[in-house]
Amino acid sequence: MVISVLRAVAAALVVLSTTVSSPAHAAETVPLPEAVDRLLLGTESRDGYTRESFRHWNAGANPTDGCHTRAEVLLHEAVEPPTVGAGCRLDGGSWYSYYDGVTVTPASGLDIDHMVPLAEAWDSGASAWTAQRREAYANDQGQEASLVAVTARSNRSKADQDPAQWLPPAADAHCRYAAEWVATKLRWSLTVDEAELTALRALTGDCPLQNVEYEPAV
Repeated sequence: MVISVLRAVAAALVVLSTTVSSPAHAAETVPLPEAVDRLLLGTESRDGYTRESFRHWNAGANPTDGCHTRAEVLLHEAVEPPTVGAGCRLDGGSWYSYYDGVTVTPASGLDIDHMVPLAEAWDSGASAWTAQRREAYANDQGQEASLVAVTARSNRSKADQDPAQWLPPAADAHCRYAAEWVATKLRWSLTVDEAELTALRALTGDCPLQNVEYEPAV
């Protein structure tokens, strides 16, 4: 009887050990060239796209804090934290917009950029997603690269363009930008078109030490 119990306990420990050490969606860090090689080539189509297909901003990562996704991202990325008032009103604070290398205050001078724009995500595979998955994408705080606080000017200059069409005005931001673009595409299993892939491969030559960190979305 005792032997049987000990065997059962040992078997349970093996199962537990396997479960803990083998996560279903492990984060990865790979060099930029290798990450670019992992991207899947596809044909883009914007048929049927509307911005309303991606519900945002929702109640955010913490639905009990009274702040929606935009405010939560601003609080997370603040260089100098703002004061949080009633209704999650943000007063004061400062932010660094790495796209153009400038410090911004107040919060109203910032946009929250979807690293891979909603329209581009639609073109690259999100058109086949459920509404719930598109909402998760549009409010993704599970990976810092997905949403970034930048100047409204740079965000609107970028619009829905990919790296073949637009790069940040600050040249020293290009390697980070390429890495975060690729990380977002890999996280959400989004495809790239030929021009986009060519542009990303060209950037790898300028960014030999740049790594890409991503974790596949559930």
